[in-house]
Amino acid sequence: MNDSTSSVESKDVFQIGAPSSTDQGLHRPSTHPDIELRSANDGLTSKKHGDLELAQIKSIAETLSPIREFLFIGLLCSAQFVTQAGLVNTLNILHIIGSDLGITDPGVLSWLIAGYSLTVGTFILLSGRCGDVFGYKIMLVIGYIWFAVWNVVAGFSAYAPGNRGQVLFIFARVLGGIGPAILLPNALGLLGATYNQGRKKEMIFSLFGACAPGGAVVGGTFAGLWSLIWWPWTFWTFGIALAILAVLSTFILPSVPLNPEIANLPYKKRMGELDLFGASIGITAMLLFNFAWNQAPGFGWYKSYIYSLLIVGLLLFIVFFWVEMRVAKKPLIPFQALRTDVSFVLICEACGWAAFGIFIYYYIQILQRLRGASPLLTMAQISPVAISGFIAAITTGHVISRIGPGWVMLISMLAFLMGSILVATMPVHETYWKQAFVVTLIIPWGMDMSFPAGTLIMSDAVEKRHQGMAASLVNTVVNYSISIGVGIAGTVDTRVNNGGRTEYDELVGYRAALHLGIGLSGMGVLTSLLFLWKMHTRERRDTLHGHSAKA
Repeated sequence: MNDSTSSVESKDVFQIGAPSSTDQGLHRPSTHPDIELRSANDGLTSKKHGDLELAQIKSIAETLSPIREFLFIGLLCSAQFVTQAGLVNTLNILHIIGSDLGITDPGVLSWLIAGYSLTVGTFILLSGRCGDVFGYKIMLVIGYIWFAVWNVVAGFSAYAPGNRGQVLFIFARVLGGIGPAILLPNALGLLGATYNQGRKKEMIFSLFGACAPGGAVVGGTFAGLWSLIWWPWTFWTFGIALAILAVLSTFILPSVPLNPEIANLPYKKRMGELDLFGASIGITAMLLFNFAWNQAPGFGWYKSYIYSLLIVGLLLFIVFFWVEMRVAKKPLIPFQALRTDVSFVLICEACGWAAFGIFIYYYIQILQRLRGASPLLTMAQISPVAISGFIAAITTGHVISRIGPGWVMLISMLAFLMGSILVATMPVHETYWKQAFVVTLIIPWGMDMSFPAGTLIMSDAVEKRHQGMAASLVNTVVNYSISIGVGIAGTVDTRVNNGGRTEYDELVGYRAALHLGIGLSGMGVLTSLLFLWKMHTRERRDTLHGHSAKA
């Protein structure tokens, strides 16, 4: 079906089959012949089975007034914005919170950050499936409310006596991370279901990515401001803002009709679409494995429960793969449908974002602990990432269809590598403008290029009916890797810093952790080069086959 035909047809029908994809909007036509052929085959197959998603149909966005569309895009981009704000608002005043709650061990402090990213990454796959089954809008409202409640609880931990305040704050941070896990895949899903493919959709998804560094800066800045009065106000005001977003979402976001096969099912039967058995095993495995890595730096690997949890987590991962491949009728991750390209993408994303987690944590530690920067001065020095990140996201939206997502992925991994090297080699008392400033310009290109590139490659690597899983999988790897990266780096830090007794000892630990980030991002660069080589080999083979067929 050509563009002119589809544009005529698009005026006659509404979108009633929302894509089961959290990244359907990022799936652009490719110039690669193999991908074009696969897309054509997908279309023939879908028509054969009467798939409602196929028709080139009038987008829901076309029915919205300009003002409502503006608010709609703003609300969905807020999901990315508040996720990063929730990460950095705690990171920026980490030592103020730690001092008030009696947390001084660096290993335990890092858990306040890693615990949040842990649940963000762990629950995304299940949350994305819930959006497909129960509706994206209702899941977004639930996500904002959930996130709001646990931020308010985190603020009230200041009133808890003794060590109970520590426990309550960590508990609230860990459970609060489920909120962004609900928001991210369902915001992307609603965007993908609302807009048809095209340049406008590409730019909106790029804008979604551009909100990440902006949210980090705004969240950290308000945390610094509220810390001048009392740090709990950081979380109370954030909770109020999230509650307002929940109310606005109720009235402004459009409802996308569910797939008729699911919509006609009673709620009890819809639960069967979620693969709760497989999800519970996978979530438990991820929680235990991550908990062990992030608990060990503060409490020591010699504790028997640490390595016991690590072993149990690894065994549960094996059980999860077996359940998904052999037992589950509707698996959370259909491994049989994944091509080899997927492994390259996930390794790149995992390495790059683990390096980023290490970078952002230890960059702020160097600024505050070794250079004596206040939380507000820290955010002032980090603020260029918002501008650079916006430019990177918009640039990615323009070039990704021209040079291909493989090259964009390589550039993003190089940005992570260069940023990690600059921070690891940065003299403590060097002027800000030599390396610290340059880092804030480089690192956003890793963030805002790797995510859309990875999503596009995953989108091309799986069938249309698995698009939702592909985007959720990328989101899971990104956020889970941040947590794992910080946990492993914390172990490296505490092993070499001699207890952090002096400034020099702290610096030794920080640099050792950052060297781990260099190694991880370097592995990402190598993996992306191997992926490009694989793509080049495939194109060359297809070209030769094409010439042979013509002959």
